[in-house]
Formats: sequence, C-alpha cells, structure tokens
Amino acid sequence: MRRRAGIGAIQKKQVNAEKFRGKANELAETQLKQLSSQLETFQTNLENFAREHKSEIKKDPEFRKHFQEMCASIGVDPLSSGKGFWSNMLEIGDFYYELAVQIVEVCMAHADKTGGMMELEELKAKLIRSRGRSAVHQEISTEDILVSTKKLKVLGTGFTVIPLGSGRHLVQSVPGELSSDQITVLQQAESSGGSISRTSLSSDLRWENERIEMILNKMLGEGMLWVDSKGSESVYWVPSIFSSQFRSTDSS
Repeated sequence: MRRRAGIGAIQKKQVNAEKFRGKANELAETQLKQLSSQLETFQTNLENFAREHKSEIKKDPEFRKHFQEMCASIGVDPLSSGKGFWSNMLEIGDFYYELAVQIVEVCMAHADKTGGMMELEELKAKLIRSRGRSAVHQEISTEDILVSTKKLKVLGTGFTVIPLGSGRHLVQSVPGELSSDQITVLQQAESSGGSISRTSLSSDLRWENERIEMILNKMLGEGMLWVDSKGSESVYWVPSIFSSQFRSTDSS
C-alpha cells in the first residue's frame, strides 16, 4: 500500500509554500518600486523637455503630436485637467478645449447643409477660416481636431469620428450612433465620388431591395443624404463627402 504523507511532511510543504509566496511578494514589490522610480524619472525628463520646447509644442502641430505620443507612452494626459503643471506650463489643455468649442460651433452652423456629417479636412478648412491666421491663434492640424473631437465624447454620442475606406474621416455631430449599414453606405459613397444609387448598392454590396429601401429612407429622413430624381434612376448624394471632394478637385 501507498503510504500517506505524514503530518511533518505536510507542515514542511506549507512552510516552504509560505516562504515561496513571501519571496515572490518581495520580488514583486522590488520590481514595482524600480518601475515607479523609472516612470518618475521619465516624467521629470518629460517635464524638463516641455519647459525647453514650450514654444515648439504650442506653435508646431507635428511637434505637438509627437509630444502627445511621448506623454501617452507613460500614461500622462496633458488634457486630463484644466489645472496643474501641464496647463500652467503649456496652456495645452486650454488650446484643445477652445478648439473643441469651435468644432461644435462650426458643425452646428453647417448642420442644415451637411446633415450633421462633415469631412475632416473640410472641417479643418472651416475652422482655420473661423479662427483667423492672427498670431493669437496657433496653427492646427487634423490630429489636433481628432484629439479635440475625442474630448467631445463626454457630451454623449453626438460627436463621433467615422473612418472611411480611403483613410479620410467624417465627423458626426448629430445624436445617435450610426448603424453598420449606414457606415457602409457612407464608405460606398466615398469611393464613388460622393453618391450612391439603388443599383450600386444592390450590385456592389449584394443587398436586397427591402434593406436598401430601409437604409435610404432612414438616411434621407435624418438629412444625411440628398436625392436627385431628375435622371432615369434616383441618385443619392452625401453632401459632406461630395462637397469636400469637389473642393479638393477645385483647389487642384
């Protein structure tokens, strides 16, 4: 017969297990202290860097983007508070919050024409015109607009960035989340010069007529589409996509 382990052997195993746990906790605590020390050093260096390059961070959008990435790498968010070191040193939080307010103003001012959807580059052009090019206003980039728009999510689902297939983006400024079918229609329109038709949705997406009618009627009702019924078949235009593509062609 197999002998059972004695009480002494069991107690010895328990003691060894306790020692192992104690050593593991000690190592984990040591590693945590080392990591915290490294992060503190990194953050101190980041603050010194911010002081030395304050002017570039405020004026140069590309430099500002890389600085944001450096902050994110150690979990520092310069926009998390309106007060504190980052706000006092760089006024960077004020810059993004001011830009966010201007994004809301521009989107609302053109909502009746765009259906609450505006292409990112068109939004940027309108923001630059509304801000002016005086020395008081810093130069803005598409990355700045994306950062500010993300901050607007606290208002609910009214402001969302929708990626299109070509790498461009639409900024949604109307309440409610878009369905996957609505996003697909927008992407389809973006690849077709800003318009779609029942035939194109049927042939390209293999959608049934009921599905096509439902999504077109919904987007028409929400102002996301304009319809041109003059031809043999109705053509549906996405005003935000069409206007931005027309502006790009006209400028070139």
